[in-house]
Amino acid sequence: MSRRREEGETKAALHQVVEEMYTKLEKGETPTMTLPVRTKLNIDFDKKLGVYKYGKKRSTRDASSLGSAKNLLRALHMVEFIDEMIDNGKSSTLREMYYISEGWGHGKFSTQNESNNLAEDLEIITTSMREDFRLRPEEDGSRIIGNLTINELNRRGEWMKINARDDVGDSGYGVPYNVEREKIELLDHDIDFIMAIETGGMFDRLIENGFDEEYRCGLVHLKGQPARSTRRILKRMNEEWNLPVVVFADGDPWSFRIFGSIAYGAIKTAHISEYLATPSATYLGVTADDIVAYDLPSDDLTSKDIEALKSELSDPRFADGYWQEQINTMLKLGKKAEQQSLAKYGLDFVTDTYLPEKLAELGLA
Repeated sequence: MSRRREEGETKAALHQVVEEMYTKLEKGETPTMTLPVRTKLNIDFDKKLGVYKYGKKRSTRDASSLGSAKNLLRALHMVEFIDEMIDNGKSSTLREMYYISEGWGHGKFSTQNESNNLAEDLEIITTSMREDFRLRPEEDGSRIIGNLTINELNRRGEWMKINARDDVGDSGYGVPYNVEREKIELLDHDIDFIMAIETGGMFDRLIENGFDEEYRCGLVHLKGQPARSTRRILKRMNEEWNLPVVVFADGDPWSFRIFGSIAYGAIKTAHISEYLATPSATYLGVTADDIVAYDLPSDDLTSKDIEALKSELSDPRFADGYWQEQINTMLKLGKKAEQQSLAKYGLDFVTDTYLPEKLAELGLA
């Protein structure tokens, strides 16, 4: 099971990767790296953890070709880079690491996607976390607003007590990239559930309408596909505070996947699903049914939308009857709708009618 490691453990795990390559070279053998196949065809449901994890299919990278040899060389450079950051108390964004590779000669990356994927590969091999490597995304995670109180360790090593309603104004509390217990303590709350919201416009609408106070909830802006820190803090609030999590997103295939990453785990990060996913999370809407039931303004599905929906029909994360019905309904309608299409009935409709009705169905209102 993946977990946060002490710095010495992280360094030892990374050094083991290098030592295994070196040992094979000493023996005159081709160095290799073995990894799970990272596609939806190789994710299985872990009944014990309640999330989707990588299955048993493996792929092996070796130095038998120039391209494969470059990948192994990059891995060695990255291990050295991470090792130096840990020793020097530094951190790096994923973007900075991509540019730093310009000095790696034959080991430099062609695209940032290559460097991001290799960082994930090293997570898998070492059973460590990107945060252990002192690598962080370009932007921090979500915003949170509601009557909940946390302790945050600032850069001076001092704990700051912050209430996400009283101390942050209308902008909400900005979630940092590291939300583990050594940086963030969840102190107390006076809310009944957490609502994760896809778009900034809808997040701001609910704040302006006072929805968090009237319905005693915490609002979390997902900022589209949620960052790891966002998914992690949702999981922590769900487990440590025993709070239900509901997801309010656009009605399209990409939003279905946003929910899937929160509840079931994302395919790219299936090696740490038990760390990030909240299996008890519930999809509130916008559903395919809502487009008809509320006569929402909608757009025609694009060819990419249709392709994505058909792909989801065979995605094991969406195999249950509810999701099969929603996906097939959307395909039959040929339509998708945004959260903000609810404004057809006025700016207060979403908070006065739509959400109360949906929450009542879930027993939360």
